[in-house]
Amino acid sequence: MSSFDSVVPALVLRLDRNPFHHGTLGAVRSLGRAGVEVHAVVEAANSPVGRSRYLHRAHPGPRGAITAESFAEMLIRISERIGRRAVLIAMDDLSAIHTAAQAPLLAPRFVFPDQGSDLPRRLADKAELAGLCAQAGIAHPETVIPSSAAEAGAAVRHLGLPLVAKWSRPWLLGATTGLRSTTLVRSPQDACRLFGESELACSRLLLQRYLPDGPDTDWFFHGYFSGDSRCLLGGSGRKELSWPTRTGLTALGRWQPNAQVEEAARRLVSHVGYRGILDLDFRREEAGGTYQLVDVNPRTGAQFRLFTDPGGLDVVRTLYLDLTGQRVPRPVSRPGRVFVAENYALLSALFSVGRTRPPATGHKGGVETAWFAGDDMLPFLAMARAWLGRGLSKGVHRMRTLLRTAALRPAK
Repeated sequence: MSSFDSVVPALVLRLDRNPFHHGTLGAVRSLGRAGVEVHAVVEAANSPVGRSRYLHRAHPGPRGAITAESFAEMLIRISERIGRRAVLIAMDDLSAIHTAAQAPLLAPRFVFPDQGSDLPRRLADKAELAGLCAQAGIAHPETVIPSSAAEAGAAVRHLGLPLVAKWSRPWLLGATTGLRSTTLVRSPQDACRLFGESELACSRLLLQRYLPDGPDTDWFFHGYFSGDSRCLLGGSGRKELSWPTRTGLTALGRWQPNAQVEEAARRLVSHVGYRGILDLDFRREEAGGTYQLVDVNPRTGAQFRLFTDPGGLDVVRTLYLDLTGQRVPRPVSRPGRVFVAENYALLSALFSVGRTRPPATGHKGGVETAWFAGDDMLPFLAMARAWLGRGLSKGVHRMRTLLRTAALRPAK
């Protein structure tokens, strides 16, 4: 990009301990290629993102449970290592929520969007999202928030089966709880059982009407909004493959303009007065053709590099330019551009055979791969090695379980 002043360093922040989070690598590469000194919080020293040639320094995240105190201590410690004020880029909901809540303490050390202390939490809270959609006139799946097991059972009768169960604050789910943020409920007993886990989940249970998936039903929006809620860069895309299938992250996505999706995104931003990067998920209701907003992420989405113009401008670079007082060029749209997360796309394609329409093969506008890059090969190689190692470990564990089961089975 021309006239890109890269003097201010950047910290890419992710508290989710997922070594295969390709969005973090995308942010490091995007700013690093523009000459920015990029720092990142990583889960381990051997994290694939730590191998990137564009990462100036990796910083370990806090160990154990993340509290407001440990979060602030970590960022103050990292700020002292960086030695000057840096642009802070949240890559997961927990990072965005803590940053907004600790804004007065962090502002002298970091530059980040002024969102208000509670707005990211309200947007990420799935129970509050239902109310915000109702206020803003945005389509949202019919939702019941039961206050008892009996109400959970009644919701099943009202909404019908199957239905979708969600925890309102998924960032509070500990790894040891065994609870998933989203579950498909197939019986009243399942709904009642999940309600009984509310205390363990530290969240309210939501029961939502199920919107069947099908060709062209899953869509998303990425955008960066300035202080006056103007969208400086953004676009809508369609999920062609996801992992887990039909419910998970974008494994293969395509940039495809959608006026209804983009209008709903702007309406939400205008309603709440949001500033910063926003990642939204929609599902089209085939019966009525409406696009229902099903999830809001008040931070950078993992597939944000799909929406990159020919000059390399994306939402992360747009945020950097805007927050450092530089002019943001008018982006050039590239509909048809494709994003592929190689590891998840492979799994999704294997498990989706015969279930969904094969993804379109054309890719006008180019292809963006999450891991593979000719100018930065080590993260891809590290990811492949760790991914294959995890698969082998799971295979060995499953084989041992089968052998133990067979050994305990009485002989006939």
